[in-house]
Amino acid sequence: METPAATFDAHRPQLLRVAYRMLGSMADAEDVVQEAYIRWAEVDRKAVQVPAAYLRRVVTRLSLDHLKSAKVRREDYAGPWLPEPVVEAEPVEDVTLPLMLALERLSPLERAAFLLHDVFGESFEDVAASIDRDPAACRQLASRARINIRSDRPRYALDRDQGMKIAAAFFEASRGDGIAHLGALLADDVRFHADGGGKRPAVARILEGVSEVVRAHAAIARLRYAPGKLVRYAFVNGLPGFVTREADGVLQTTALLIEDGLIRAIYVMRNPDKLRHLEGAVH
Repeated sequence: METPAATFDAHRPQLLRVAYRMLGSMADAEDVVQEAYIRWAEVDRKAVQVPAAYLRRVVTRLSLDHLKSAKVRREDYAGPWLPEPVVEAEPVEDVTLPLMLALERLSPLERAAFLLHDVFGESFEDVAASIDRDPAACRQLASRARINIRSDRPRYALDRDQGMKIAAAFFEASRGDGIAHLGALLADDVRFHADGGGKRPAVARILEGVSEVVRAHAAIARLRYAPGKLVRYAFVNGLPGFVTREADGVLQTTALLIEDGLIRAIYVMRNPDKLRHLEGAVH
């Protein structure tokens, strides 16, 4: 007979995806999934007809409970908030970083209904069982979510090689001598987000427009006593980007939203608390 741990581990990657996309924090997602395992170990498993559906339901409800306190913490956050970076070799297009930020505008129930139905393909009957609402209400929640985040969903799939080429060009142009070429890579309405969490220096607000973003990078280059070293190019939360190790020894991730061959948004994660899980995982 399969052990509780073996059954649970078969579903763990999917459960982590659900929890992470609900919470925007890999550490919190791992805590939620671990709590789900404790409940799984204690439940009468003979009464569970579909373990995958049952476990998604548990993880969703635990995530909803967690979001009640997470909202308070984010309101007190120092500077722009970004989700913890997930670094992968290939793009994952279901929930990219801009969409994760857009999910922050939704109520927890809207977020759950949208993710479970539109992203993970659950029926509204199954969504209803997970969030304790009737199917009609879940349809309305998902519909409101779609309207709210419509402009933040990717318009088309970016060619992988083109994305990596632009990421490499941005890396070179943002390192001191290349600043003069940086503006040519940016869309007129480019936005620059940097999350230091009050733990490391970072721009305290979201910058907008080519001139402001270029000036900020020029200032950073002047102040930097040693340039960060490239660890690897990668996809960060589904977007082309790279991982660097900065002069203070801490990792940093940069993700780029690219549309029509130009960079529309730059997302830099500097908060060491949100980068700790990458140590040993990137090389």
